[in-house]
Amino acid sequence: MPIVAAPHWTIQCRREPLQNEVSICRGAPARALAWRRVAVPGAEPHVAENLADETVDGRPPAVSRRYKGADMDVHAFARSFPVGSHLCREPMPPMAELKHDMETLRRNGFNLIKLQEHWMVDEPLEGVYDFSRYEELIEYAAGLDLGVYLGLTCEQAPQWLWRKHPNCRMVGRDGLPIAYEAQMTLPADGKPGPCFDHPGAMADQLRFIRELVRVLGRYENVVTWNTWQEIGYWGESLVGQKVCYCQYTIAHFQRWLAERYGDLDGLNRAWNTRYMSWDGVLPHRAARGNMALPHDVDWFYFMDNVQVAEVLRKRAETIRSADPLDRPVFAHKSAPAIGSGQDWTYARCQDFVGSSAYPARFLNLWDDGHPELGRPVERHAALLSEMWEYVALRYDYIRSSNRSGAPVWAAEFQGGPQSTGFHKGRVPSREDMRRWMLTAVGSGVTGIAFWVTRAEIMAGETNGFSLLDSVGDSSPRFDEASRIGRALNRHPELFGQPSWAGADVAVLVNEWNYQFCQSMAQGGDHLAYSLRGWHRLLWEMGIPVDFVEVSGLDERDLSGYKAAILPFPLSLSEDVAGKLAQFVERGGHLITEAAPGRLDEHAYANRGELSPAMAELHGVRQLSFTMVAEPASGARWSPTARTWGEYLEPALLDGVGSLDGTRLRANVYVETFDPSDASDAHVFLRYGSATAGVVREVGSGKAWLLGTYVGHNGTAYRDADTRQFVQALLRACSVEPAHVGQLLLRRRVLPDQEAWLFTNPTREAISESVDVRGWARVEDLLGEQPRQHGNTVSLSVPSLDVRVLVLSRM
Repeated sequence: MPIVAAPHWTIQCRREPLQNEVSICRGAPARALAWRRVAVPGAEPHVAENLADETVDGRPPAVSRRYKGADMDVHAFARSFPVGSHLCREPMPPMAELKHDMETLRRNGFNLIKLQEHWMVDEPLEGVYDFSRYEELIEYAAGLDLGVYLGLTCEQAPQWLWRKHPNCRMVGRDGLPIAYEAQMTLPADGKPGPCFDHPGAMADQLRFIRELVRVLGRYENVVTWNTWQEIGYWGESLVGQKVCYCQYTIAHFQRWLAERYGDLDGLNRAWNTRYMSWDGVLPHRAARGNMALPHDVDWFYFMDNVQVAEVLRKRAETIRSADPLDRPVFAHKSAPAIGSGQDWTYARCQDFVGSSAYPARFLNLWDDGHPELGRPVERHAALLSEMWEYVALRYDYIRSSNRSGAPVWAAEFQGGPQSTGFHKGRVPSREDMRRWMLTAVGSGVTGIAFWVTRAEIMAGETNGFSLLDSVGDSSPRFDEASRIGRALNRHPELFGQPSWAGADVAVLVNEWNYQFCQSMAQGGDHLAYSLRGWHRLLWEMGIPVDFVEVSGLDERDLSGYKAAILPFPLSLSEDVAGKLAQFVERGGHLITEAAPGRLDEHAYANRGELSPAMAELHGVRQLSFTMVAEPASGARWSPTARTWGEYLEPALLDGVGSLDGTRLRANVYVETFDPSDASDAHVFLRYGSATAGVVREVGSGKAWLLGTYVGHNGTAYRDADTRQFVQALLRACSVEPAHVGQLLLRRRVLPDQEAWLFTNPTREAISESVDVRGWARVEDLLGEQPRQHGNTVSLSVPSLDVRVLVLSRM
């Protein structure tokens, strides 16, 4: 993909300051942050008065107010790589400890703190606000030159709201109101909270947000607003069932359906139903909820992409209307929903979307290396999974979901041992911190906020997660985070601004397919597993990847990619299939896994068991579609057979034609085809004598159809055959690794400077030569002396480590 030459979030000073001017930071979605300077005759330093005659993008004039916190050098912060830590949430440690910790952070090169506010605590009586502790902390931070990232916790609603609006309670799938009212921050920041489809609850929430921004927005060192602490309701895990089925959300759903389908006749045609009035159009609520009805697909799409999105959008709009400094607004996920397009939706409800990352976690149950009962975790497999899945995959996905040129924030980043109840996890080492942070930077991250500064005080997470222990001002993990943060801030333009070098390969994401698969027994697991497996295969081959949501193909052209991969595409609309065909006609390579469009976007089967448009594109009809057994009698994903004849024996498919000499393991199903005589499709994969893969030239490109699910082999039943097959397939699509060797290369790019991040995923140290021809200066990010011989640098990288070279043309 083309390099973003001028990132949208670049800071620009438009002119020299006038006498007695005051800096005011402005930010808006998909455009440059800029510094606006307003002349204030006779104003004291750091004070701005009488902005009432100014308008910002047509918004109401700002009211007269005093801006505080200008002791901080906001210009310098805008040019930095934000690296900081969550300082506190309610209940707070003592104020003296918090101030001391801010001093410790600043002394060690950190430039950011996060504060988490709580509606329940900050407006305990309706109309009675108390932000004094935040004001004290923000003002103290300004004196230390620390930016403040302020997070809202509106799900932890005040008790008066529940009494004022008794019908604002969320309703579960069983039709009963949720009794839970969050009394404290734990277990999950107040989730699921009130239903903000209730007009009274929404109005009170927005009024509270306006007041919070009015008061805390006076401080210039508040650099960003976060509207949702890990987006979502988490109903099933917290209250035992999905939410929300209240009258207000049902009415919202019905209005959205009317907009989507035009009228009731349009809905009936799509769903194959006979509704006579909108009152009867309801989500499916049966206890057995994995039948993939059209109602399910639309309902869960609505909840994830319309209902939640509306809450995000309203919060962001309210902050922007109340904040004359127009600072960026974002929210973050606990993790991206792999396979889903919801994160693309959320990124467009505000300026950008971020994600948490707590890498020291379990392997997936289907993965090679997952510990069986009584067996220890295999160390190398676990550490590699931390780097790849919980950092690289996570932030590749989040980066891709944001608009081009938007920030990419690790909004919560593991700082210490995970602690849940009486279960304390391993204490991250220096090596852990280095591999996690630099892997995140390699995926395009432009800011890191650790969770948390000092050990948690609440019992549920006691003494966990922190850079610092409960006492002391240093720890090996804190020192390493400090060292890396300082190093990144020696090159802030390169790392603190969006500078991802781009990718030749796009992995396609389809939110409608995701919602279908989530509603179908086993479907959602397979979709996410195949997609993440493709990413693992590409990551280990040193091939950078972007994710592209198919609904945004009009917004983001695929023409810059050499290849696009469509994993587990069970449900596919003819409209999307047509856009993919255009990509091929214009010169791209489309690699499609088995059974594309077996069902349409409304969860009804296509006759012939393929999308008509995809069958035409590939020039085939389906002959068979049969489950294939896992190797060695495995049962990681295979359901128990009802009777004989359901499974083929474990199989390797044989490459032929352009892929002659390669082999590919069959996973989940084997699909065989009959190429049309008129289609000029060529066989490249066989199951015995049957055709299990075809390629067809269409226009200037090629459409490749695989008769199985390749992505599963990225993490399960891994073998050299599949890796060699995928390498050969990508080579046939003109895709090559970014670096020739065992080290994996990611790049951050500016016109006259680049960072090359080399990762060693193997069990042994690797030494390789790197060609640096054309670069005037080469330095190691962390201060090691590169061994340069002419146009070559000798580079040694320990196992599971990352080393960064910074190259400059001048």
